[in-house]
Amino acid sequence: METGLLHLHNALRWVLLLLLLWNLIQAITKKESLASSSLWLMITAHTMLLIGLYQAIAGRYGWTSLNLPAGSSVMSDSFYRFFLIEHPVLMISSIILITLARGKATQRNYRSVTWLLAIALVLILAGIPWPGRELVGRPLFPGA
Repeated sequence: METGLLHLHNALRWVLLLLLLWNLIQAITKKESLASSSLWLMITAHTMLLIGLYQAIAGRYGWTSLNLPAGSSVMSDSFYRFFLIEHPVLMISSIILITLARGKATQRNYRSVTWLLAIALVLILAGIPWPGRELVGRPLFPGA
């Protein structure tokens, strides 16, 4: 189950990025359909949040299964620091921004939606464990 959830979390990354880009384009061009498409973005983001929280708490490298060497801390180990501190903080912050953007989209406040989604996109891109990142890199596609 754990591997399946990790692959699902990884695959949903692409869905989230595509929806985020689509919503950003809709906000910039002031499309009326932004209110409905932003709902799908928010659903995807919150689904990823739930899967990610499970991974951070009870996953293979989660807080409950943390086996650090004696005398070390999460902050001194770059692998654990990324997956237990940096990644969750960046992603939760971006999900908050996506949720706020959804509320603004229903009010047709396109300028606010554009800014909120742009900042969320930057945070997400910074928090993804891209393949080239040392120690924390993950494949672009699950199972690859």
